[in-house]
Amino acid sequence: MDVGKQLKTIRTMRGLSQRQLAKQSGVTNSMISQIEQNLVNPSVGSLKKILDAIPISMGEFFTLNVEPEDDIFFNAEQMADLGDGTIKMLLVGAKREGRELAILREVYPPGSDTGTDFMQHDGEEGGIVIRGEIEITVGSQSRVLKAGDSYYFETRKPHRFRNKGKIECELISAATPPTF
Repeated sequence: MDVGKQLKTIRTMRGLSQRQLAKQSGVTNSMISQIEQNLVNPSVGSLKKILDAIPISMGEFFTLNVEPEDDIFFNAEQMADLGDGTIKMLLVGAKREGRELAILREVYPPGSDTGTDFMQHDGEEGGIVIRGEIEITVGSQSRVLKAGDSYYFETRKPHRFRNKGKIECELISAATPPTF
């Protein structure tokens, strides 16, 4: 285990500066800095004093996983486009295995729609229109939603999305279970 890296990560997670931790623990600022840079290995007694000031137990310190997960944050370029070439359906966390939720950034050009056949599948879907407007039909109900408007429905009901406007429509949606 990289004790220095572990200490620095936990210290910053708790919002403490090196100086604050040194003062609270009764060790020098220099010692905290040297431990975090792996220039010195603290004695068990010194480490306990430092951890008591955070506060965190010795057991928690050595077992807490502070390594960043590879599949938590995603750049825009990492979103897979699942659309049909006209409509963009950009999936958040496309490479994440075992997902139970699909979050999409959907972009509908003027005149585009999800097709004349209504979609149906098990689950629920909700979303918020970010810009433009979109006509959403769910079962026998239909409404044109504008920026700021939202929707939520059971996806077992037949549904369809159409942009009858003159500008591109963008919305953020979430569906569970994921159908992608």
